[in-house]
Amino acid sequence: MSAGAPRGLASSGQKPITEILHPLSAAEETLSPGPDVTVSGGGEKDSGLTNGTPVETSSPASASLLFNRLQLDDDLDGDARDLYASTETRDLFVTVDDPKKHVSTMETYITYRVSTKTTRIEFDLPEYCMRRRYQDFDWLRIKLEDSQPTHLIPPLPEKFVMKGVVDRFSEEFVETRMKALDKFLKRVADHPVLSFNPHLNAFLSAKDLNKRQGLALLTKVGESVKHVAGGYKLRTRPPEFCAMGEYLDTFAQKLGTIDRIAQRILKEQSEYVTELREYGTVYSSWAGSEEELRRPLEGVAGCVTTCCGALEDLSENMSQDFLPVLREYVLYIESMKNVLRKRDQSQAEYEGRLEAAILRKQEDRTPMPVEVEKCQDKVECFNADLKADWERWQSNKRQDFKQLLTGIADKNINHYEKWFPTCLAWSTPYKLLLKIILKN
Repeated sequence: MSAGAPRGLASSGQKPITEILHPLSAAEETLSPGPDVTVSGGGEKDSGLTNGTPVETSSPASASLLFNRLQLDDDLDGDARDLYASTETRDLFVTVDDPKKHVSTMETYITYRVSTKTTRIEFDLPEYCMRRRYQDFDWLRIKLEDSQPTHLIPPLPEKFVMKGVVDRFSEEFVETRMKALDKFLKRVADHPVLSFNPHLNAFLSAKDLNKRQGLALLTKVGESVKHVAGGYKLRTRPPEFCAMGEYLDTFAQKLGTIDRIAQRILKEQSEYVTELREYGTVYSSWAGSEEELRRPLEGVAGCVTTCCGALEDLSENMSQDFLPVLREYVLYIESMKNVLRKRDQSQAEYEGRLEAAILRKQEDRTPMPVEVEKCQDKVECFNADLKADWERWQSNKRQDFKQLLTGIADKNINHYEKWFPTCLAWSTPYKLLLKIILKN
């Protein structure tokens, strides 16, 4: 785990998305007792988990504790052990923090401090501290995408925002972008192949990045591949990669649904807070004009203010923690689809060259060209790299969404634990207010 990194994420053992019922589906299943629920002679039920572990009757302190008691998949503990074991062997730690605003006559921009600690011999020093702006991160991602076309490159947050909607120099926006850039760089540094890329070394250690170096050659190579595969239609994508594409389409639809619901909840909460604040103002003004009712009216106004603050905290947590993760995985899906398209181009190039070579061999009995074998090796390497990155992505996704959902549940529990006593406190001055009004 990187130095200064946020709290570690544990795997949730999530089932494939095709096996999960949509949360908005109208179909409801009738709950039935599990095989471990038995009835004793006295009529008392002895409940337990599917693995025979008895369930405690006391309620957990948080949703995370409840979630951790349930074994959702057989490989839950195995994934957690692998996660902790891998952190012990890491030798490259990166952190993105300390955003600073720079104003010049030509432009205004934000830079971030990139801190690196490593024991690798590829680096001249054990520690580095550089300042990078967003376009430097973008340069790194483009370089990784060009030099490692068979691997999944983690996404960056969007560069542009709509004017008048989001202020890209606001504290909230800069904080959210900093967290996204930190996550991007940590994912690259933890990758067994990308972390050894020389462009990452330059990004972490070089004072001045030579951003034009190597672009021309890589562009020509990419264009040549497109030219070879452009006139050939891919026969069939292998079933395992077809399943990947279908999974990504389904996952994108579900993320879109969750995002729309979350946006609607945020809008309704914002409107509700606005109404509550109006009520608080009314009660405060009323308290100033009614000496006899001042105390209960001020009590009601104070309770309304407390409720507004708690609801604003809940909305802020959703907008800063929940929505960015959804957006990151929408971008991740696009990155994965892009790698799949590159794999298809590589396969199309191989099949096209193979068919041409077979025709030439039938005509003049020439041996199979070496280029065909090289294309075949390239396709096999592409398939192996993509499968490995797919498994790594699935593991990260399980970890991220487990922390995301349990975190949201904990914050909602904390919100209502604070809100409910406030409502009880609200009822006391409100009842007193009604008694005084009815008496008069």
